[in-house]
Amino acid sequence: MTASTLPSLSHEELRRYSRHLMLPDVALDGQRRLKAARVLVIGAGGLGSPVALYLAAAGVGTLGLVDFDVVDASNLQRQILHGTRDIGRSKLASAQERIADVNPNVRVDLHPVQLDSSNALEIIREYDIVIDGTDNFPTRYLTNDACVILGKPSIYGSIFRFEGQVSVFGTTDGPCYRCLYPEPPPPGLVPSCAEGGVLGVLPGLIGTMQATEAIKLIVGIGDPLVGRLLLVDSLGATYRTLKVRRDPWCPACGTHEIRELIDYEQFCGVGSAPAANTVPYISATELAERLRRGDDVDVIDVREEYEWEIAHIEGTRLLPFADVPAALATLDSARDIVALCKNGARSAAAISHLQTVGFRRVWNLRGGIDAWSRDVDPGVPTY
Repeated sequence: MTASTLPSLSHEELRRYSRHLMLPDVALDGQRRLKAARVLVIGAGGLGSPVALYLAAAGVGTLGLVDFDVVDASNLQRQILHGTRDIGRSKLASAQERIADVNPNVRVDLHPVQLDSSNALEIIREYDIVIDGTDNFPTRYLTNDACVILGKPSIYGSIFRFEGQVSVFGTTDGPCYRCLYPEPPPPGLVPSCAEGGVLGVLPGLIGTMQATEAIKLIVGIGDPLVGRLLLVDSLGATYRTLKVRRDPWCPACGTHEIRELIDYEQFCGVGSAPAANTVPYISATELAERLRRGDDVDVIDVREEYEWEIAHIEGTRLLPFADVPAALATLDSARDIVALCKNGARSAAAISHLQTVGFRRVWNLRGGIDAWSRDVDPGVPTY
């Protein structure tokens, strides 16, 4: 877009963005470029919150938001787009209201869907830049491939516990996400934020950096994180940058073998791992009935001790997941064994391991302690 075709700024906008206009590298032309820009933010959660707020405040003309979730109390520790009054409400509705309060000049386009192979190209096609605020591997690979196919830059961010990563992928001269991570990790190897936790301010650090990269790309200033991966350690207060080279054999941006989107759930092994297919399950209500009858059931909780202290089921015993292989001698294969964790993922892996070493009378508590609290005993806290 040439300077003559850029949108003009109203008197109110000139006042609002005056601190930008005083920056020689931004000035009036850069602010007009921000107003003309269309940015898609995938996810209105931990990363999407600071991204959306700061891009709206900066004057990005059109923000697209993709999310299909509702606000939960556990979100509020880090997802600053939403407040206590929004619990149970659509994240998009909450986000739209908050952004309008920050800057009513910004147009917000809502996409209340789960991004998948059937809609990603259609949605992403309408935007200039995509910011990945997701927390799962299928959507990350989907977003990457769709952006490479469409020739759109994507700004990657990820967070876990106290550490985060940021990079810019999919530019004409830079690598893509597949150059850095050619294959997804085995299912269950990398815990989610719900399983592993995340420092509440960390999404603010990483999301603000993602927003900064977007502004740099739009205005055409600075040195974007193209070909570089920024590693942030909030506990050590350290920032390191690693070089990421474009892989000439990358099927997405190298050989361009990927010309259409695939089934990313299957590609990442989500829902099709052996443990998910072969592990027998028991519901919370079924387990409660068995315990009420006095059945001989050994219920092991494979969460960590700090999780046990938050909430646990009376009569169960703590056996952290990492300790299961060394504690086989404490388990009786002649007894019925039920394993549980927060929501069923770690315990499924534990039961799968027991099966491989010969245990047959084993079950995984479907939905974990969350399901127990919801369906059996609301007095057990959720977290």
